Amino acid sequence: MNKITLSVLLAATLVSASNFNYEVTPVAGYLWNKEYGAKQGAMGGIQNHTVFGLESQFNALEVAGIKPEISLLYGEDTITGKPESKIFTGMINGVYDINTNTAVTPFVKAGLGYETEKGALPSAYNGMLVDAGMGLKADLTERIALKLEGLYFLKRNNGDTVPGEGSIHNVAALAGLTFSFDKNAEPVVAAPIVVAPVAAEPVVATVVAEEPKPAPKPVIAVPVAKVCPIDSDKDGVFDPQDKCPNTPSGFKVDGDGCPLTATLHINFATDSKSVDEAGTDRISEFTAFMKESPAYKASIIGHTDSTGSNAYNQKLSEKRAATIKDILVRDGIEAERLTTSGKGEMCPISSNKTPQGRTENRRIEVELSH
Repeated sequence: MNKITLSVLLAATLVSASNFNYEVTPVAGYLWNKEYGAKQGAMGGIQNHTVFGLESQFNALEVAGIKPEISLLYGEDTITGKPESKIFTGMINGVYDINTNTAVTPFVKAGLGYETEKGALPSAYNGMLVDAGMGLKADLTERIALKLEGLYFLKRNNGDTVPGEGSIHNVAALAGLTFSFDKNAEPVVAAPIVVAPVAAEPVVATVVAEEPKPAPKPVIAVPVAKVCPIDSDKDGVFDPQDKCPNTPSGFKVDGDGCPLTATLHINFATDSKSVDEAGTDRISEFTAFMKESPAYKASIIGHTDSTGSNAYNQKLSEKRAATIKDILVRDGIEAERLTTSGKGEMCPISSNKTPQGRTENRRIEVELSH
């Protein structure tokens, strides 16, 4: 079975925070401390208290789906029998966003930090910490999202000399608004190239019999004979000019009598199966091509970049291929002429380490056959 492969590039743009290079989130919340021994609280006696802070995420520095974040927190607490204490906490985290194909994006994070106390407690309680957390961002506008998260801190009480009492456990709940800056440039998608058929002019051969030389006898007229051109495969191009003389019936052909091919470009938003207005127009052109060549069958294959899990990307690629089929069927192409499948992130055509490479990998491929 003859097959013609059509590459359909999907230049995808996500209308959410990940389409911006930087995010800044002012946060506020509350921190709880777990008792240990005869003491309570982090860094040697600090009680539960309100915290305020600022988180900055750098999407442009993403590596393997993980984006760096700098987090600064500040809190104040009154310790029993001692004056007020000020607590400063700084952390460097890696953040991984979980794609859900909705306006809500869950995330997980983990990292290292340092906490210092100023005021009531001695500096021996300053020390390193490990943090981990999870939360979600819900888009309010293109550049603003509501951010909710919970964090766990494991700290060391450097001033405690009792074995087993040096580990300190804190939990914090934070909320804030994420503001996104420096939007990525939209990918440039080449305009589709439409190959228009060129109708071949029929060639008519005329044979004229030579008239005899004048003679005393009466002149006898010889009629003109015409040879009819032949089009063996009935494709509208006569055999002397037909470079593909055995084209199956039902294929639209070019001026050489060979089946036409077409290239289709569609823009999807990342994490979306919706087709934008420009993509709808291009699908309409492909629909017209399929109607003019009723012998063609199309196998629609979806692909994604490596953002997200393998299982999620597999489902996303299948949904995008199904979307293209649904539009073609709605516009009059018989469903039995179309099949769909998805290959997820398994077949990249460019590097997934750069935004441009991920754009090229988010695509659809269509195989034509008869």
